[in-house]
This record gives sequence, structure tokens and C-alpha cells, in this order.
Amino acid sequence: MNREDFPILKNNIIYFDNGATTFKPQIVIDKINEYYTKYTANAHRGDYDYSLRVDMEYEAVRDKIKDFINAERREEIVFTSGTTHALNQVIFGYCEKVLNPGDEVLLSKAEHASNVLPWMILAKRKGIIIKYIPLNDKYEIDIDKVKENITDKTKVISLAHVSNVIGDVRPIKEIGSICKEKGIIFIVDAAQSIGHLKIDVQDMNIDFLGCSAHKMLGPTGVGFLYGKYELLEETEPLTYGGGMNAFFESNCSFELKGVPLKFEAGTQNIAGVLGMGAAIDYLKSIGLDKIHEYELDLKRYAIERLKEVPNIIIYNANSKSGCLTFNIDKVFSQDTAVFLNRFNICVRSGNHCAKILKDEIGSTNTCRAIFYLYNTKEEIDKLVGILKRQDEVYDNII
Repeated sequence: MNREDFPILKNNIIYFDNGATTFKPQIVIDKINEYYTKYTANAHRGDYDYSLRVDMEYEAVRDKIKDFINAERREEIVFTSGTTHALNQVIFGYCEKVLNPGDEVLLSKAEHASNVLPWMILAKRKGIIIKYIPLNDKYEIDIDKVKENITDKTKVISLAHVSNVIGDVRPIKEIGSICKEKGIIFIVDAAQSIGHLKIDVQDMNIDFLGCSAHKMLGPTGVGFLYGKYELLEETEPLTYGGGMNAFFESNCSFELKGVPLKFEAGTQNIAGVLGMGAAIDYLKSIGLDKIHEYELDLKRYAIERLKEVPNIIIYNANSKSGCLTFNIDKVFSQDTAVFLNRFNICVRSGNHCAKILKDEIGSTNTCRAIFYLYNTKEEIDKLVGILKRQDEVYDNII
């Protein structure tokens, strides 16, 4: 689908590592180049034409994101360096203020490090209690398990919309409704879903959401945080400096700007923000529903073809995303990945920054292929053909 829009594909590469980052369409590359070659200036700093154009285009992306996720107000969109920055901003800027010793936070053992480590830090600092929602026999989260683990002490539920190893699509709307009813803060890591599934933060009752542009066809080093306006007003910035203050005096008096600018200290990744806006335009031009169905079709095809491969272990055949996690029995996942690389096939290997998922699936390392709109069934055929040659793994990597 639309392969001609991705210049890197001319390099004869088969790329299945779309959970780590995605390729960039020409429209995104062109937008970044346009900024650097036609109107480079800082945002919110100048009174000349180039700077005013940057202001206009930069702030227009805030509106694009607002519409893309159906936020209520444009001020609820904060530009960040990515999902990790967004989650840290929420956890240390808001949750650290409102949580008390003994308060419970519900996570799962399938979460990415950026949605686990900050909570562990907060547990040490504040004495909060981290509880993990058990996964079902498919290594997925179901709504009954969520309900069973909520207590009167549950103050926050923080989960990925789509997990980055199993690829299960969590029941976000149902969880959001429960959180709203019980007064629980609901935080969503949308890194693996933002470029694949429609998100409506109001309909899903999401309080905070973070994601990264580079996982949705945009540039690296940029993303955004969504937060309900009244919650963002209560959130403390993590970074202080130029652009986020109204004034400061030598006697230590100061005043910060309002939401969202109080979170955007210093010069932001302006080219990245503009590229993110172009990526959103591109995704909307195709349609997320169409992209998602295409990914599922590729995954169904891959699972059927992989039945021909001896010794293959598939961990998530039933998950409703384009994520396929597998191993060759008795072959270390990194050895499999290095073997595939000899044939220009790129998959991810390792623990995928979900280091405690091993407690649930019984394996520390796996191979992961995540299909996206520019992948094809012909590429899957080549993957299957090489995996059938698994007896050659050690001859090729030693």
C-alpha cells in the first residue's frame, strides 16, 4: 500500500521493525526540508515574517492533533520529545503531587519500560503500591481482570493501548468508563496505536495520553502529551526556562505561562513538530481503518504461511494488531534476527523494553515483526522462505 511514497524502500530492504520506528513518506521529508530551506526561525520569539510563519504552522499542528484524537481544546495538546517524555511529565508532574503512601497504581507486566520505571521511582519516593493486572491465557488484558484488581485504594490505571510485544488491543473505552465512574486517573500509552487505530480521548474517557511521532510515520525526537485541561493546570512542568514564563524578577518572584506553553520550555523540535503534522495529514488521507484492516490481513496471511515453518513458536496469534511475536524453538532470538539480516530482512529481537513480561510468557527474548501499510505479502513469503532454512542459522552468523 502506497509503497511509492517511501523513498527508503528503494534500498531493497524488507522492514518489519515498525514497532521500534516507522519509515517516513516523502511528504514528511519534504515538510522538514521546507522548514530548513525556506523559513527557518524560532517559534514564539520573533516579530518578522519568517518567525510569524513558523508560529502559524507550528500552532496549526496543535490543532491537527486536537482533531486527530478529538480533544476538547487545542490547549490540551503539549509538544514533547515523545512518549517517554509525556509519561514522565504526567507521572512526576501530576501523579507525584496527588498520590499518597499506600495509594495503588494498576499496570501490567506487558508494559514498556517508560510506563513501569517512573512508577517504580515514585514507589520509592512516595510509598505508592504498584499492582499488576494479570494477563489471561492469551497474554492479553481483559476487562474482567481489570475489574477484579480495582480496590478502594486504586488511584491510577496506566496502560498501553496496544502492547508492544503481544500486540493486544486493550479495552480502553471500557476501562475509561470504569475510571470515570470510580474517580480513577486513566493514563494511556498510545505509542503502538497512534498510527494504526482511531483514538477518541473524549469517548474513551482518557485523562492523559502520550505518543511519539516516529511510530506514526513522523520524525524522531518529537511527540505529544494530551491531558484534560483541568488536570494539566494542576500539573507541574519538569523543565523551566525560556518561553514558558510570563516574567521573573531578581527577588525570585515569577509567573509561568498557561497550559500548554508552561510545559514547552526552550526551543522545541520545530522541524519535528511540522513533520508530525505532515504525518497526520498523510495518515488521514489514507484512513486509519483502512490501514488497520490491511495490517490484520497481512498478519493473518503470515500466521497461515508460518504453519509451514518447523519449530516455530508464535506467542500472539490472536491479538488484533499487526504485531507478530515468535521464536524458533531452541534458537536464541538475536541469532534469528542476525540470520534474517543477512537477507535484508529486519525484525526486532530481545525483550523489547518489556523486561518483566517474561514472568507471564516464560521467555526472556523473542523476535518481533510488526506489519505496516508499506509491507506486502510478498515480503512475508520471503520471511517464511528464509525461516525454513533455519538449519543454516549458525553457519551464517558465526
